[in-house]
Amino acid sequence: MSFRLKLLAALALLAPVNPASARNIVIGNDDGLTANVKALYDALKAEGHDVIVAVPCQQGSGLGGAVRIMQPIASLSADCANGAAKAGDPGAGPMTRPGLGEDFFYVDGTPVMAMLYGLDILAPARWGKGPDLVLSGPNIGRNAGPIVVSSGTVSNVQYAMMRGIPAIALSAGMNSASKDDLINPLSGEIAKRSLELVDLLDTRTKRGPLLPAGAGLNVNFPDQPGGAHWKFARVGTFSDYDARFVADLPAAMGKAATGREPMPGLYFTISDKAPAAGQNGDEAAIARKDISVSVLQIAYDAPASRRAQAERLLGALTRR
Repeated sequence: MSFRLKLLAALALLAPVNPASARNIVIGNDDGLTANVKALYDALKAEGHDVIVAVPCQQGSGLGGAVRIMQPIASLSADCANGAAKAGDPGAGPMTRPGLGEDFFYVDGTPVMAMLYGLDILAPARWGKGPDLVLSGPNIGRNAGPIVVSSGTVSNVQYAMMRGIPAIALSAGMNSASKDDLINPLSGEIAKRSLELVDLLDTRTKRGPLLPAGAGLNVNFPDQPGGAHWKFARVGTFSDYDARFVADLPAAMGKAATGREPMPGLYFTISDKAPAAGQNGDEAAIARKDISVSVLQIAYDAPASRRAQAERLLGALTRR
């Protein structure tokens, strides 16, 4: 039986389970310090897992797999989001916000850079090796359909998979956002549902790798995750998001003109449309108020049917 079918059967019978063992886990994201991250950390620690949080200093949504290569990170010129660290603190290091404890770290860089800091610096220092699992999120806003190509949340998973580390992207609704008090009642429910999945994998793999080599998961929660059913779904073709470059971003945002020159920029909105008939991927599962679970592979290899079409088109060229 394939991994997908085995996990589907397990998800269908999912009930609260006790983890078989404590796991070493790195949490990353692309939002920085949030209520979602804090709630997930608390839930994992309560079950005995050893957890490191390594997130970007500032909000990094939409940065995808961006990295800054061969550029040393200077001390902070401004405070991190939600007071995770203060201006003048190192460019990467433990968060200095009171009350977080010693497991929370930041990087003044992209989401992938922060996650790699967790894998390459923090994990070996604590465990002498990489983690058993990378959890990316829970993101504020879902990452379903084609938007995954620009998602820092999903890109963290791609980079972890490239290292051979089991990884899961977790994304929730925009209603899971919080202020600097790091409080949102939904964050605890999202953490609880995330823990169901981690516990299931932990119990069924009996201290072995939590996912098959070369596979990751992309999980999207509906706006109300409590009581939602787990459903397998392919990454689909419908997107909630509409990103367009405009000639004058302040005008597009409804800000009054002040005699200035037009200021171009990327305009980003969330659609109120529903998936059309025939769009049966992860976005359709979420529209049904289910929790979608999609199996990811590394990079962008096309399915067999698309490869065959392209090979027929290119046959004359490739036979030279």
